[in-house]
Amino acid sequence: MGRYVVSTKEEQLEMLRAIGLDSLDDLYADVPDEAKASEFNVPEGMSELEVREKLEEMADRNVRFRKVFRGAGAYRHYIPAIVKSIVTKEEFVTAYTPYQAEISQGVLQSIFEYQTQMCELTGMDASNASIYDGATAAAEAVMMCIDRKRNKVLVSEALNPETIEVVKTYCESRDVEVVTVPLKEGKTDIEALKERLDSETAAVIIQSPNFYGLIEDIASSVEVAHDSGAKYIMSVNPIALGILRTPGEYGCDICVAEGQPLGMPMGFGGPYLGIMTCKAAMTRKLPGRIVGETTDHEGRRAFVLTLQAREQHIRREKASSNVCSNEALCAMTASVYLAAMGPDGLKQVAENCVAHAHYLRDRLLELGFRQRYDGEFFHEFLVESPADPKAIEKALADKGILSGLEVDGGILFCATELTGKKDIDELIETVKEVISK
Repeated sequence: MGRYVVSTKEEQLEMLRAIGLDSLDDLYADVPDEAKASEFNVPEGMSELEVREKLEEMADRNVRFRKVFRGAGAYRHYIPAIVKSIVTKEEFVTAYTPYQAEISQGVLQSIFEYQTQMCELTGMDASNASIYDGATAAAEAVMMCIDRKRNKVLVSEALNPETIEVVKTYCESRDVEVVTVPLKEGKTDIEALKERLDSETAAVIIQSPNFYGLIEDIASSVEVAHDSGAKYIMSVNPIALGILRTPGEYGCDICVAEGQPLGMPMGFGGPYLGIMTCKAAMTRKLPGRIVGETTDHEGRRAFVLTLQAREQHIRREKASSNVCSNEALCAMTASVYLAAMGPDGLKQVAENCVAHAHYLRDRLLELGFRQRYDGEFFHEFLVESPADPKAIEKALADKGILSGLEVDGGILFCATELTGKKDIDELIETVKEVISK
């Protein structure tokens, strides 16, 4: 902030005295001495040309894969050129919901359209303006369900492990009990779910397709959860909703998702997109912002921020969340992607994912792999390998192919519309060579 809010030495000392300190060293007293640098090894400045050459040299050290057979939460899909063409327009490049609605109608309308598409995609009644990522969305959804009488959440062990960790982190600071539900053949054990449900359970959260790629028995688990008075949170893959039943059709209370597959390239952790939708009864508990449609004093269509349940706008003790922003540009990317694909295009992508994944599974079984869990899967599946998974990963990497993720001693493979028969056959030939050795 020093570039924008300049403070003098006198002002800094005044601020230090206000909190009972005498120097900046006192402010950092808890930082170990070995972590403090007395001198900074900052090189001399370089020209623009030298900087460019240096960065290119560093970039050349990156490994670039031609084909990707790994998912586990981030997926490589085809992105139509029009998506980037639209979202990189100067008037749209923002990561934020605007405060001044009267001069930000375009951005607000884009968010309103995004919310509408998310409701159509998930079959739910309301959507917020988006949130940071899928894991944060899951944790915020849990907080929506907690009240004075119900302070426990049941989490399926088939939820993405990173999402489980984020949920636990949120809950630990709020004194919310987290109970995991074990698996049976790779899917949530419904009987174990029944045993763990009680009058203190606020919510149940289950992912489908789950981390192992299997499609869960959502209908049964929703019924069990609702019979005990608990809310039901369903975590989904938005591409899979092109062919699978929506959370709304199952009667779920809240739907969350990682929106990265909707037009966002794979990156080093983001930026990604947290999708949150819910039934009408829970709209006022949605964190962040909701953009609504209205008319101005001349009767013209206009857009406003209708709900803002964050602590900056209401009394802190009544706030359901302290989320202060949203992923506006990523949300718009998802919106443009869905508009470009249309319902038929999204369905075609989903069907190709299923077809390619099943072809890959069948070819691997021919080589002696064994599918860990039986059951219907979308575009991921876990197999046990007849050869060392690390040897397979290295052999594929040498040919520019990213192997599946090593999970529980097996390999979690993923196929999308971008990994067709030709690519799968190339993978199979490489794996065959590893097994033969």
